Amino acid sequence: MKKTIFVFLITILVLATTLIKNSTKKIDQKIFEAKENIIFLKSKYELELLDYNYLSSPKKLMNHQNQYFENDLIPRKLNAINQIVFDKKSSNIIIINNSLNE
Repeated sequence: MKKTIFVFLITILVLATTLIKNSTKKIDQKIFEAKENIIFLKSKYELELLDYNYLSSPKKLMNHQNQYFENDLIPRKLNAINQIVFDKKSSNIIIINNSLNE
């Protein structure tokens, strides 16, 4: 009688240990995936922030205008812009209709 109870308890302990180990392994896998996603998103965020800070400073914008566009860009006053329309044929070209010709 004592032997069967002892074997039964050992079997239950082994099964409980197996179940706990499997659930712990699944939780560790989810934690690892979440950490990897956080690392990826953090690096992407830092690159986007660097890109934004680099390109959006006024000095850099003026340098880019002088370097790439030369005389293609014309300064406009914000209140002179009436409407911005995107050309459907080539989506990267923007046509600006202003109410005041400057």
